[in-house]
Amino acid sequence: MIDKYQISEYFKGLQDHICQELEKADGKAQFREDHWERPGGGGGRSRVIADGAVLEKGGVGFSAVSGEIHPKMRASLGVEEGTEFFATGVSIVQHPVNPNVPIIHMNVRYFELSTGTCWFGGGIDLTPHYVNEADARWFHQQLKAACDRFSPEYYPKFKNWADEYFFSPHRDETRGIGGIFYDYLKPSETLSKEQLFEFTKAIGESFAPIYTSLMLKHRDEPYTEAQRDWQLLRRGRYVEFNLVHDRGTKFGLETNGRTESILMSLPPLARWEYDHHPEPGSAEAQTLAWLRKGVDWV
Repeated sequence: MIDKYQISEYFKGLQDHICQELEKADGKAQFREDHWERPGGGGGRSRVIADGAVLEKGGVGFSAVSGEIHPKMRASLGVEEGTEFFATGVSIVQHPVNPNVPIIHMNVRYFELSTGTCWFGGGIDLTPHYVNEADARWFHQQLKAACDRFSPEYYPKFKNWADEYFFSPHRDETRGIGGIFYDYLKPSETLSKEQLFEFTKAIGESFAPIYTSLMLKHRDEPYTEAQRDWQLLRRGRYVEFNLVHDRGTKFGLETNGRTESILMSLPPLARWEYDHHPEPGSAEAQTLAWLRKGVDWV
């Protein structure tokens, strides 16, 4: 049976591959790497790319951390004091220069307790500054194809989960056009640990071809100063979600995670404008109209 160290080594290699593909697609910038250690056990490699031809700022992080379960997590997991954990994974957010290139997020992870319980989680979601319907449908088709290799139930289930998770109640809008999100996938009588790992690998390996295709398609399209302003406003909404609602961000900051690595998902520039509403019928208004749960993209 595959063990946590083999899973961790795979995630290291996935980080390497994705960084290489993003650098190739950007054509200018390269990733800067920081190694860090977590007090209590483990550490990681944070890689940040900035001021590229396509990518204004992006992060690709790997971590493998361990130690005693934090009290905040003990209650939610229903485990006793002294329970140890091991967690490893890769997390990505990319903020492009051109407003026609979307923001993208991916996370794939594995969690194991000293009680013997283990599970996988992850997903990919897309946040366009301007929703391109053809791109949105293509993006969801890629994710569905990856899911369908393992179960016809995965895509609709995990797509709905993403709609619910990547939603800002205070704005009554989704963060973007969604994607897939899953968590607590545990081995069972019908699904082995190896099968769940293969599914998580398929999701992780779908990231680079999906996003580099979108980068290359839109990187050289012209845009106006007004479109750049809108991009910064949409980045502001992205920041709101990450700091107010994202469970991973809050958990990391509350449990002695490395602050710089946790917040590398934030854009270099963003805007907030008081009571801003786009002109009716504009491309900006049309984008807002797409930011809702339950859109049938496939």
